[in-house]
Amino acid sequence: MPTAISLLLLLAVLGFAVVRPRGLPEAVGAVPAAVLTVVAGLVPWRDALHELGDLGPTVAFLAAVLLLAYLADRSGVFRFAGAVAARWSKGSPRRLLGLVFVIAASVTAALSLDATVVLLTPVVFTTASALAIRPKPHVYACNHLANSASLLLPVSNLTNLLAMSAAGLSFLSFAGLMALPWLAVIAVEYVILRRFFADDLATPPHRPPVEAVPAPRFALAVLGVTLAGFALASPLDIHPAWVALAGALVLAVRLRVGVPTLVRKANPGFCVFVLALGVVVLGVSRGGFGALVDRVAPHHADLLGLLAMAFLAALLANVLNNLPATLMLLPFTAHSPGLVLAVLLGANIGPNLTYVGSLATLLWRQILHKSGHPPVTGEFLRLGALTVPACLIVGVASLWVSLRVSGV
Repeated sequence: MPTAISLLLLLAVLGFAVVRPRGLPEAVGAVPAAVLTVVAGLVPWRDALHELGDLGPTVAFLAAVLLLAYLADRSGVFRFAGAVAARWSKGSPRRLLGLVFVIAASVTAALSLDATVVLLTPVVFTTASALAIRPKPHVYACNHLANSASLLLPVSNLTNLLAMSAAGLSFLSFAGLMALPWLAVIAVEYVILRRFFADDLATPPHRPPVEAVPAPRFALAVLGVTLAGFALASPLDIHPAWVALAGALVLAVRLRVGVPTLVRKANPGFCVFVLALGVVVLGVSRGGFGALVDRVAPHHADLLGLLAMAFLAALLANVLNNLPATLMLLPFTAHSPGLVLAVLLGANIGPNLTYVGSLATLLWRQILHKSGHPPVTGEFLRLGALTVPACLIVGVASLWVSLRVSGV
């Protein structure tokens, strides 16, 4: 009975987050479920408070990086990126796809996957339209890279920050181990998307005049210093949330953005949702479902163990969403940095298979509907069926090589 209750609460929270009736924030469904989890005795209140304390710094970083990405957009960073892509593509759909891959992978790594989905996707739409290019391949690239290209840095995805803490890795150690899988996965994504959308990319180049956009040098400099600060802060035991907040405040002062706007753009409602979700997932982990996951999860970081863990994480991500899947699997893998990173491969690549795999994919789907170009479900699923298994296999093999070379 406790297992059934905890699973029902989790499914109710995720269902509310997907549907968002009347546009209500996700926290409206998550907070009552977290309270019920504690009241029903599924999680003792002391353990719930401990979970909130553990998640607090990570959620604070989420708020800071959302704010940083918004201010970068206000500074014209994404519009500049779109103008550069339009000019360098010379009207070629294939060349534009390559440029979108470079930009989306960089934005995802440095500013997190939400920036790619929410801020870059509309720019890519506009750029493709200005060049009279079919936007579908480039827009799908934004979604796929928002998930799979978020492997590189601890700051690229909320799941990464949770994993870095569980594995006890430094910022640079994390990036060093994930660099090869990141590059390998992006290469596989590019090859498959280019073949999958061959007809859309076959249109002849068209070179209309492209408006020149001045480079937002100050904002780009702040972002560069902030990214360097992430690496420098780790050995000093300074949480990256402080670094992201510092960068955001510098841009906010420059742009003269008011405090109410800053608070709103930090999305406190979503941050509360993540905290409440952590308590609900803790209830699931402590029940029979968590015990089942523990029995089937591999406990050794050999090649087969890494592969099994990555596919298990991908499966759970598409059943429960990748954030709950990560929260559930990390306690069972904390003894092995290799297994923790394999969880990330599954949790970050797996969501490209279905709409519900990650909240970023759901946001991307909403953006496409609002733009008048809704994704075709069958096409989305076929592309995911091609990319996800291939990327997982290549990513795990690359991670295994990184672990062997580094001796971790």
